[in-house]
Amino acid sequence: MNMLLYIAIALVTFCVMEGITWLTHKYVMHGFLWHLHEDHHKKGPGFVEKNDAFFVIFAIPSWLSIMLGSIYQVWWVVSIGAGVAMYGLAYFIVHEVIIHQRIKWFSRSNSRYIRAIRWAHKMHHKHLDKEEGESFGMLIVARKYWNKVKRDEQIAAQKT
Repeated sequence: MNMLLYIAIALVTFCVMEGITWLTHKYVMHGFLWHLHEDHHKKGPGFVEKNDAFFVIFAIPSWLSIMLGSIYQVWWVVSIGAGVAMYGLAYFIVHEVIIHQRIKWFSRSNSRYIRAIRWAHKMHHKHLDKEEGESFGMLIVARKYWNKVKRDEQIAAQKT
């Protein structure tokens, strides 16, 4: 029974991370730590961005939760750390691999979800400064982007 509780804690943490990511992206990355995030919006030469520092910033509490929770056998803390780590993996796959394709594992997808998330992110990146941004989340896509993709599908179907 305890194992199911710990799995549930990890899954709830994973879900809560979307809200934490949204808030952090809007108010921290587009706020007082814009100097670390700016090169993500204004791409420069090279593979590595200052923005990649946020990977470490989010990884540290996850790692500490897993490590210290394991040392002191506080398994709900390990579960929280695991949920954050799972979100980090999902973020990496969605943001770095699927959206920006910094790592070329996938090139195209007909998935409506992938197209909607790419469109939302494109709208986020149309703003080159820290103000007037939109679409700060990562995994949850606003209805307007789903509708845009659906309209595009309908237009394409009418042309065939």
